[in-house]
Amino acid sequence: MSRLPVCSGAGAVKAFENFGYEVDHQTGSHIVLRHPTGRRLTVPNHRQLAKGTLRALIREAGLTKEQFSDSL
Repeated sequence: MSRLPVCSGAGAVKAFENFGYEVDHQTGSHIVLRHPTGRRLTVPNHRQLAKGTLRALIREAGLTKEQFSDSL
């Protein structure tokens, strides 16, 4: 099982954009991404995302850790 990469909020947004997510809007330090299927993700724009937060975002997006890591 692979380890989660250390990733910033901006890096996560770029990775999710590779899977079809688009930036919808930003409220404070949180970036809201929208997918054409209707899924929404809220990514905190921090220098380093907590492991649990990143894991939850990957799970919500319906991806595996390997797919996410490869898109970085």
